[in-house]
Amino acid sequence: MEKNEILILGIESSCDETAAAVVRNGREVLSNVISSQIDLHTLYGGVVPEIASRKHVEQIDYVIDAALQQANVTMEEIDAIGVTYGPGLVGALLVGLAEAKALAFATGKPLIGVHHIEGHISANYIEHKDFAPPYMALVVSGGHSHLVYVSDYGKYEILGRTRDDAAGEAYDKVARAIGMGYPGGPKIDAAAKKGDPNAIHFPRVYLEEDSYDFSFSGLKSAVLNYVNKQKMMGETIIPEDVAAAFQAAVVEVLVSKTIKAAKERGLKKVALAGGVASNSALRAEMEKACEKEGIFLSIPSPILCTDNAAMIGCAAYYEYIAGVRDGLDLNANPNLKLGER
Repeated sequence: MEKNEILILGIESSCDETAAAVVRNGREVLSNVISSQIDLHTLYGGVVPEIASRKHVEQIDYVIDAALQQANVTMEEIDAIGVTYGPGLVGALLVGLAEAKALAFATGKPLIGVHHIEGHISANYIEHKDFAPPYMALVVSGGHSHLVYVSDYGKYEILGRTRDDAAGEAYDKVARAIGMGYPGGPKIDAAAKKGDPNAIHFPRVYLEEDSYDFSFSGLKSAVLNYVNKQKMMGETIIPEDVAAAFQAAVVEVLVSKTIKAAKERGLKKVALAGGVASNSALRAEMEKACEKEGIFLSIPSPILCTDNAAMIGCAAYYEYIAGVRDGLDLNANPNLKLGER
């Protein structure tokens, strides 16, 4: 392999996916191996941190070996190791971080800590080879709802964030309330396709006029109140209609705030990122809104929206060429803010 190529080994273990990937020059994925624990956590109706950590310990060596084999490279050919060090579940983060530090120590390769959200945003560089800053990014996942102005690689300005429940968290809680179980996002998305979004009107929470923050707690409460009221009155609840009406309320706010922010900054590019970015209604409505405004929209494939290590390898590449290196004293930071180091 020619040495004008930079190979990054990416490692991700922030929640319930153990993942490793090899990425060449930031944008070409040579391998992307993900070991998901979703079936295990479904039994408990959500992610159990202790179980997640133990599973990461069991899987991580196998996942890294598989990533190197699929990429047909050895550790000697790897230029640097990128690893998620926050935010996320602290026990889960520590497994990936300990593995990355051990590999860096044993091989003498540089270690680069990556912010999980930066990874999600960077998935767009893999999907569209010529996509580059500046642009507006909407990051929506189980733990995050961020509206981020990306002025350059590694340069982020958070314009808005959730004040309470993240979008994905609201999806999980509403799914539980209407008997769909975990994980809520895909189940509500599927059910909403069979329901009527206009059957029930749920509130759209925009907060103050100039705010780009999000709030989904009131919407979640409105859905729970509707369900409880229908039960008390002996009325029939149509889960598909509840799912469709709830999803319409979430998507409307996410799309309108993103477009407003992009226009205000004079940006002609928008990117979606995070697990909820694989939601079909959000993708469709954002496409429609961007087309109307003449804005280019980048959305990663669903496999790059969920937690994966290819996105971590991509983010680590841009940190690597910017000269970022971390010591073996790098610690997990479950509450790491975007843009912090």
